[in-house]
Parts: sequence; structure tokens; C-alpha cells
Amino acid sequence: IAGATSAKGLRVTCRLDRRRYPVGRNVSNEELATVNVTPDAFHGEWNYTIRPRKVHKL
Repeated sequence: IAGATSAKGLRVTCRLDRRRYPVGRNVSNEELATVNVTPDAFHGEWNYTIRPRKVHKL
């Protein structure tokens, strides 16, 4: 997939993230509620977009 281009010109790149992340961490409902998730119209339980959190200015 690295370096793939579609017929319409969409270009896809990828790279391996070798950083270590904690495993087995429980995420609270409050933390999960802060994730800006938009389900896709087709199989939204599988396909979704995660957008950056909205920043509220004081």
C-alpha cells in the first residue's frame, strides 16, 4: 500500500510506527466521549473517521 495511487489521483503513503504504547489500559466513558468519531454511512460500526479534538478558546 505504501506509495499506491488510485485512478482518480488519490495518493496513499504509510510508515511503521515503532514507538511503544501502554497495553491493557482501561479507557473511561468520559475519556472515550472526548474522541471526535464520525461513523461512515456504510457500516459505521466498522468504518469511521476520527478527527482532531475541537479546541475551545477561553
